[in-house]
Amino acid sequence: MEMKNFNSFVLTVTVTILDFLYQGRDYQRFWVLEEIARAPYFAFLSVLHFQESMGLRGISQNELMREHFEQSVNETEHLDYMESRGGSRYWIDRFVARHLVLLYYWINVVYYWVAPRSAYHMSYEVEIHAAETYAKYLALKGPDEKILEILNDELHHAHELELAIEKL
Repeated sequence: MEMKNFNSFVLTVTVTILDFLYQGRDYQRFWVLEEIARAPYFAFLSVLHFQESMGLRGISQNELMREHFEQSVNETEHLDYMESRGGSRYWIDRFVARHLVLLYYWINVVYYWVAPRSAYHMSYEVEIHAAETYAKYLALKGPDEKILEILNDELHHAHELELAIEKL
């Protein structure tokens, strides 16, 4: 239970900082979030591949690898959409996102290796936050089918992460 509290604390602090930095800049914020959102799936895949290479394959290994690959592709599609809306227009946003993603990737590699359930929980919380962020956007700005599709994808990823926790 302590790790869940830690995950919630880290997420709250990070969201507060990003909310401040990206106030009134929706697509830039979304682009940064989508750039970062791929990191856990890449990290999970890296650890799963390493474990497999070392002969430590788990029962659900192939299924988890396939799922995380599909999630990373889906997050990349979201990223592409946010780029098309001008999300990566400014160098500062690219600088922030690329440095955060580098840090977040390595944190997730270690976290997943040491405590995979907790790593999945953190990613679950991030996906729920992403869905809530898109829902708030839609409530304020009105209908946008692509944003609604992305919101639903985030909820689907959250559900997949819950199932991944059960598989461990």
